[in-house]
Amino acid sequence: MDAIQEANSGHPGLPLGAAEIGAFLYGEAMKYDPSEPTWIDRDRFVLSAGHGSMFLYSMLHMAGFGISLDDIKRFRKIGSPCAGHPEYNADLGIEMTTGPLGQGVSTAVGMAMAETMLAAKFNTEKRKIFDHYTWVLVGDGCLQEGIASEASSLAGHFRLGKLIVFYDSNNITIDGPTDITFTEDVAKRYEAYGWKVLKGDMYDFPGIAKLVTEAKADQDKPKLIILKSIIGKGAPTKQGTSSMHGSPLGEEELARAKDALGIPKDQKFWVAPEAYEYFGAYKKDLQSRHALWAKEFEAWKREEPALAKELDLWYSGEPQFELRLPSFAPGEAVSTRAASGKVLQAVAAAWPNFVGGSADLTSPNVSALNGVADYTPGNRAGRYIRFGIREHAMAAIGNGLALHGGLRPFVATFLSFVDYLRPALRLSALMKLPLVYVLTHDSIYVGEDGPTHEPIEQLASIRAMPDLLVLRPADGEETAEAWSIAMKRKDGPTVLVLCRNNVPFLSKDDPRWRTNMAKGAYIVHDTKGTPDVVVVATGSEVSLAIEAAKLVPRKSVRIVSMPCREAFFRQSDQYRAALIPGTAKIVVAEAGVAQGWEGIAPKENIFSIERFGASGPAGDVAKHLGFTAEKLAEIIAR
Repeated sequence: MDAIQEANSGHPGLPLGAAEIGAFLYGEAMKYDPSEPTWIDRDRFVLSAGHGSMFLYSMLHMAGFGISLDDIKRFRKIGSPCAGHPEYNADLGIEMTTGPLGQGVSTAVGMAMAETMLAAKFNTEKRKIFDHYTWVLVGDGCLQEGIASEASSLAGHFRLGKLIVFYDSNNITIDGPTDITFTEDVAKRYEAYGWKVLKGDMYDFPGIAKLVTEAKADQDKPKLIILKSIIGKGAPTKQGTSSMHGSPLGEEELARAKDALGIPKDQKFWVAPEAYEYFGAYKKDLQSRHALWAKEFEAWKREEPALAKELDLWYSGEPQFELRLPSFAPGEAVSTRAASGKVLQAVAAAWPNFVGGSADLTSPNVSALNGVADYTPGNRAGRYIRFGIREHAMAAIGNGLALHGGLRPFVATFLSFVDYLRPALRLSALMKLPLVYVLTHDSIYVGEDGPTHEPIEQLASIRAMPDLLVLRPADGEETAEAWSIAMKRKDGPTVLVLCRNNVPFLSKDDPRWRTNMAKGAYIVHDTKGTPDVVVVATGSEVSLAIEAAKLVPRKSVRIVSMPCREAFFRQSDQYRAALIPGTAKIVVAEAGVAQGWEGIAPKENIFSIERFGASGPAGDVAKHLGFTAEKLAEIIAR
């Protein structure tokens, strides 16, 4: 209460109304060790209702994690780990960034899946190295968001028995009582998903303990434990009202609440000495349990040295075997999605912990892993995940797989559907997770599927996202190199933007093109001396630019392939000037909006598409929109 009042901002309703479940989880139910917060077999706790962040910070502080009372006093202030919504910091016990409702519970599905995958790989009949639960606290808002429905459906299908979700059911949202918008029977909905649903009272400790025992007894279904609660419990005149959802109590109500709860009014940020004493003693108990696991772990390593070596590699993110990229021959025309499909097999062979799949687009995305089994309830060792038509949940689950540790995940869909998964993609970038997004069907050359499936503005929109690496390769070789760059990256997500249409093999004039591609751009086709015109292009437009340049023989034209514009912008002035000299006319060619290219070329020299596409054969669509080599040649020539 004091932290939120001091910040004059925040959500006191959940921390007050659900304090009991926090005390139960951190004080009795969960397996963790605050002195080693990243222990690989710890239970994970996700506060999906991230607006109630002081709930989490207060519990982590009392439990002995690295969040101090001074940090809490600076709640919602710059530099404090106690941000307005939880921000991922595993060293402090914050398992993920939450706040956008539904993301937490959906990401937790990925964490629970990861536990089953690692258990299937590394546990032996004699010893269990991975045997932990994923716990989640959700509110009414989380369960109204569509992503939660997608992910919960999949969790039921996969029978994730170690996923336990507590529903803080207080029937209040910002606009008022939930009955103005949310009157469905949540229990029946989750039962239909294949979950075990239990019900109880947030303030009944013995009852909660009994429910958790019952939940753990059923390892075949995820659990939703619905706990009836009162938002802002303890605030005498405001509890149970929507005013508790997003505003401090105010000094008068704060004083009343402290009176009602028996808290000294003259002490700010007071913590009961008994709470510190309890958690201090409990921390020793937790450390003893961790020590027993560590003993088992050491015995396991002696018994299974090969598995132990693999485990170290899996957590390092490094390949277990050499990455043998496929080769592509001159004269060979192949779509970059098909080239990516070949590279996927090499990546999967080099990283046995490479897991992922597609949103019901395995064949169009060319995302199958040959010889790899599907992940199913009966085969937790499977590596290919069939997400169904659930793009948003897929991306969130991918985040969960990455957050858990030990796995290198990828997800796949069409570029036009990035709009379905953008919120989870944004969290990938915020948390700097090494998740690979395979986004195919990248332009108007999708053709017959028409404007709903032909990306126009999507490339510009994802390039605008900080800490996201966007690579749009131009041929098979560039695609292989793009995958290599993506798998070396450990500090953020990578998007591979791939075409459906066949593109020719590019003979590259830069002998160091692989090194320079990682810098964002390189010279793919050069001319003698200083060029009159430099055409910068990406993806399938690189070969289009080469074709257009041949139509303007009187001009000396250099073609620069720029698979990653943002990486190029980060290079030195000297490198950029060496590729794109200021003395030359600069032209850009890309089958999408011009937005973002103004830093390379003037608007009149950007060959782009500023309208939605059309339905028809790819070549006909291009002619209909005036996106042809001849039209590009006119810009080069003028």
